[in-house]
Amino acid sequence: GKEIAIANAIIAILTIGGQQLFSFFTFSCPCHVGQNLIYGLAFLGVPALILLIVGYALNNQTWRLVTGKRSPLEETTPNRLLQCKLICFVLCSITGRALVAPVTWLAVTLINGSYYICAMSEYVSVHNYGANPNVTASERRRILAAFPCSQLVPPELTRARDEVILLLRYQSQVAGWLLIAVVVITVFLSYCLASCFSPLSFLHFRYWNSYVHNEQELFDEATDQHSRLYAMQHIRKFFGFIPGSENVKEIRIPSLREWQAISGLAFLKQVDEEHYDYSLLHDWALKESVNGKYLRTDEDP
Repeated sequence: GKEIAIANAIIAILTIGGQQLFSFFTFSCPCHVGQNLIYGLAFLGVPALILLIVGYALNNQTWRLVTGKRSPLEETTPNRLLQCKLICFVLCSITGRALVAPVTWLAVTLINGSYYICAMSEYVSVHNYGANPNVTASERRRILAAFPCSQLVPPELTRARDEVILLLRYQSQVAGWLLIAVVVITVFLSYCLASCFSPLSFLHFRYWNSYVHNEQELFDEATDQHSRLYAMQHIRKFFGFIPGSENVKEIRIPSLREWQAISGLAFLKQVDEEHYDYSLLHDWALKESVNGKYLRTDEDP
């Protein structure tokens, strides 16, 4: 939908801005044999991998897929083929969203060319650039590795260095634009195939998208209100009043044992086959009876 397109555009813009800042403040090619390739590929690949993992982690569908179980209300055996198709569809959807940032990173860095130039400079053939043919292979690689750093290149090799940098920048930018083209074509074909095999008509599909969006929005609102009201009952039992109430007549004074019972770290606790305790205060409220010391607020201390 429109929200997904806007979200993807924002992610792409933030990735482009982050890449520019990242390159400006951190990237400095070592210009040393054996280190250029590792350094350049690390700057190309590692941020893209991190962005991919973050993209998976921030998608709610990932956690639905990981924690999803067969509903106990389903009495019939599920269709395995249908389940596999559904899982594949969800995985493709999650991966498509997660790839926005890493693909943007790779495309922008390749079009910029600096990382690729650093990584590949020592592997360029310089026979066509007027370089001295009498130097050894190891010496040639050492000279080529220094090409990304103009201050390390001897004056007589300046022209060869400029031509090598132009060649590498050309290769990098072509690779960047090819990556963009492949991604755009793949996305377009994916939408076409999804539309062709969809059992819904165009307007029905739009209605379904609208329904799912509204259902999730209303569910989030209900979740917030329900959990707030549920927690309020436990707070009232512990303190003797509901937060925000006017004309509170009395308050409850918790004992030391009760303060200790609700303090500390707690994990989700299963109390029976259907229910959980969500916190220590929740656990205390369900176990303890309403008693203890109360203090009236309309009396002088």
